[in-house]
Amino acid sequence: MSTPEEKLEKLKKNLREAGSVAVAFSGGVDSTFLLKVAHEVLKDNAVAITATSEFFPARETQEAKDFCRAENIKQIFLHENILSVKNISQNPKNRCYICKNNLFAKIKKIAAENNLACVAEGSNMDDNSDYRPGLKAIDELDIKSPLRAAELYKAEIRELSQKLNLPTWDKPSFACLASRFVYGENITAEKLQMVERAENLLRNKGFKQFRVRLHNKLARIEILPADFEKILKLREEIISVFKSYGFDYVSLDLQGYRSGSMNI
Repeated sequence: MSTPEEKLEKLKKNLREAGSVAVAFSGGVDSTFLLKVAHEVLKDNAVAITATSEFFPARETQEAKDFCRAENIKQIFLHENILSVKNISQNPKNRCYICKNNLFAKIKKIAAENNLACVAEGSNMDDNSDYRPGLKAIDELDIKSPLRAAELYKAEIRELSQKLNLPTWDKPSFACLASRFVYGENITAEKLQMVERAENLLRNKGFKQFRVRLHNKLARIEILPADFEKILKLREEIISVFKSYGFDYVSLDLQGYRSGSMNI
């Protein structure tokens, strides 16, 4: 079985052979690691393309911008009104497919305009074990997944990121805000803002790994079980502020945080 370091060398080899690459860069753990390695190998032939839309918090976009500035990496922004894309706001079970198909088709066009040989995204081996309709769009559009090709898992990416002194090595996992909605529930800009503000409050209170899932006007908070005692001490404040954001009910999920809970 290959070590993380051996997988890293395989990743570098594959990127070197690509010659030039546009990295779909969100600022998360995986895409930051991929962009860092691609830039190390390809220098100015590695370019970051960051999509911004109602589905991504302004905080994430700013962190992505700060990283590229600090690393002197060229960054191109794709500004997208994602709620205007057909069927997206109805939040069907293949929402992620529709969204990624739309975004990556445009990212491919930007890459071609900048004479970049291919587009790469940051999914890893762990993404193969959950419901990920977006991966179908990635395959159909021939988007490269170098981390999966090198058989890198999330824990290995975090380990290697720490060795590279990347600020994201211990960054909590993040998914777009649309993943907070029950399939079939209408997604609106107002509801997205409610979720973003609610999650910003939890972050500002010192919680690291969490989600605020939205069920109509009910907020279902997922945090690590180790943080249950802490959040109960803040119960009255959180209820008051969440209600000011537009929620009618505020609940704590006793199962705690878990990725992909809306896929049940």
